Amino acid sequence: QVQLVESGGGLVQPGGSLRLSCTASGFTTRNYVMGWYRQGHGDEREVVAVMTSDGTTTYADSVKGRFTISRDNAKNTVYLQMNSLKSGDTAGYYCDGACKYWGQGTQVTVSS
Repeated sequence: QVQLVESGGGLVQPGGSLRLSCTASGFTTRNYVMGWYRQGHGDEREVVAVMTSDGTTTYADSVKGRFTISRDNAKNTVYLQMNSLKSGDTAGYYCDGACKYWGQGTQVTVSS
């Protein structure tokens, strides 16, 4: 059974940083496309960052230069390092595996 578990969300002030983690079981993250998505209240879910199996990364324009997706194969975990956070980054963040498996999400709130 495939399970993706996100963690690392929380409340942070503007300009701060957070690192989200997505740990997989029943699924090998290095073999598939892994992505981070977010959904604000009342908004549609949007892609934030994607990493392919060969390590190629892409980012939404709104987070380029501030967010970094990475992977630890030994831990079967994908990360999203988020720096210079803004209020507009406030959302539930979700991990996606192979474009079909989803985690339960972790809330990020950027507020002073």
